[in-house]
Amino acid sequence: MFEKFLKRSNWTDMVISIIFVLLGTLLIARPNETLGAISMILGIVFIAMGVLKLVEYYTSEMREDYLLTIALITVIIGVIILFGSSTILSLFRIILGIWIILTGIMDLQIVLEWKQLKSPYWTISLIFSILMIFGGITILVNQNILLTTMGIIIVIYGILDIIDRVIFMQKVNNYIKNEK
Repeated sequence: MFEKFLKRSNWTDMVISIIFVLLGTLLIARPNETLGAISMILGIVFIAMGVLKLVEYYTSEMREDYLLTIALITVIIGVIILFGSSTILSLFRIILGIWIILTGIMDLQIVLEWKQLKSPYWTISLIFSILMIFGGITILVNQNILLTTMGIIIVIYGILDIIDRVIFMQKVNNYIKNEK
């Protein structure tokens, strides 16, 4: 039961990471054109993340309260971003930086668990988590960061998160096989 929850959660997180890779690619390829549409895209991304987490909450056998909280907060943030685009556009960098840092910190907590289980993947995941946190901090502290650079950091974040999720799912599968 818990294993199904972990697998479903990881697939949802991978979809979210793919959305971030697409957003970053848009920022790299067409930064000026994307600038006008960033608030709309970001609002839709946050709403989609919230809806995915909401679906995950209602379809999982274990109802984890944090999923419902994350879902509602991300949907609310998405709606605010959609309708407050001129104000939110200036806060885009901050919101994205915080999101990436929080994801890196959550992944870092998982890495510490894998280290205790003597997993050979923990060092790779540790490096990815630290890189995610560093990328988020870079976005936060550099006010003059170019959209292209931000796009590159977003793409790197998305790819690192996808790799981290694949490693995590592999470990879950190995754990399930060993338990049976």
